[in-house]
Amino acid sequence: MAAAPGDRIFGVETEFGTLAASDDVRPEEVVEAIKDHVFREQRLGALDLHARDEVFEPAEAGGFLVNGGRLYIDAVGSHLEYATAECRTLRDLVANDRAGQRIVVRAIRELGLQDEVDVYNNSIDHFSGHTFGCHENYLVRMSEDFFSHKAPLLYAFLVTRQIFAGVGRVGGHVLAVGGRPNMADVSANPVDYIWVSQVYNVYPDDSVPFQLSQRADHIIKTIASRVRFNRAIINPKWEHFYAHDGMHRLHVLFGESNQNPFAYALKVGTTSVVLRLIEDGLVPEELQLAEPLIALRDVSRDQSYEWPVQMADGDVVTAVDVQRRYLELAQPYRGSGAETDWVLDEWASVLDGLEDDPMTMRDRLDWVNKRLVVEEYMKEEGLDWGADALHSVDLEYHNVDPDKSLYYAAPGREFGDELDVLDAMTEPPSDTRAYGRAQLVRKVLARRPAGSYMFDWSGVALGRNQYIEMPDPFDTYADLARG
Repeated sequence: MAAAPGDRIFGVETEFGTLAASDDVRPEEVVEAIKDHVFREQRLGALDLHARDEVFEPAEAGGFLVNGGRLYIDAVGSHLEYATAECRTLRDLVANDRAGQRIVVRAIRELGLQDEVDVYNNSIDHFSGHTFGCHENYLVRMSEDFFSHKAPLLYAFLVTRQIFAGVGRVGGHVLAVGGRPNMADVSANPVDYIWVSQVYNVYPDDSVPFQLSQRADHIIKTIASRVRFNRAIINPKWEHFYAHDGMHRLHVLFGESNQNPFAYALKVGTTSVVLRLIEDGLVPEELQLAEPLIALRDVSRDQSYEWPVQMADGDVVTAVDVQRRYLELAQPYRGSGAETDWVLDEWASVLDGLEDDPMTMRDRLDWVNKRLVVEEYMKEEGLDWGADALHSVDLEYHNVDPDKSLYYAAPGREFGDELDVLDAMTEPPSDTRAYGRAQLVRKVLARRPAGSYMFDWSGVALGRNQYIEMPDPFDTYADLARG
């Protein structure tokens, strides 16, 4: 099935942090209990019988869900991770993403752990220096030269979009070269050092009170394939599982998980529009930054909110100027769809608001909301920016439980509604291959015993003699699922 112009598959993977209130409760055991409850008790998915990766995803580490998404434990750090279903609309994406969080919250409550365990979609550990991913995936028309010639035309947009997509953070980190691990380190931590080519040390940086991005301080490459300790803006992917009709998965690594559904939708929507510009060859060569990684940190840390960046030709402009340039280029797409028009309208409105007074954007932007939540707490408690307690406030903004999260102290503008999220806990998007795969998950769950099976994004094996190929993510495969 050929995709129409501007039609795109996207999805997001979010790594969750888990915190236990007591030393008697180990986070590693908690995430196993949550996973087992979702698959064995709630029966919301088909637990993998096979190892997807012997090191990172062994057998029974997780599986595909009846809502088209995937919940699993990543062995690196033993953290929960949720990948949304393949989506074609922003409304489906936001609902499916939030549904994954609600599935986790419901499991915690049914296990009776709500007073002992908290799960977060933040992207930074303020004290250990670890950073966690929220990875965006876009199906993009690519030629062999995409990463060498086309991707650089995307960096200026990605680096500057944090002015509306950033989730904000208290403080900062400084990275310093740490040298290669010795044999004792490798033996003690075999998983962590499988892909290590360079190890760095992380130190707190109190020179910045608050910044736009949680991840900016930790990104050291524009593009890299080995990203465990080589974190990049983009991780190139050429695997056939996610390829179709000349399109391949663009894996954007540097993002962070928005609590505000409006900011979430605007982030993905604007990125999708800019990718269309690049596919159509409409982004001029001069729209490139001189030093993208330096600009990423400078924009995040600029306390004046003027956000100057240097372009490759030497001109200094603002991040808002860069965003307006991409927006101007995208205007011919107006009228091509309701969501595209929504993106163009809200993109312009947000840039106007940021230029006028960023602090008026609390209902739309996470970083503004979080800063105001932190400042209100500082005023109540008589604290300054050096107080360690602010890191806890920062963290609690990202609690995925709506009854606990500080985000909901001043919730932002909605995108969709709560009924969409509740439906998406058990229903997949109806217009992608996630629909057919989800029906096959239900078929497996209905069998007693379940027998042998194997699920992947692009195909399903039911027993030894039946394999259902699903190469086209734009096809629902509804007939095959019913067969």
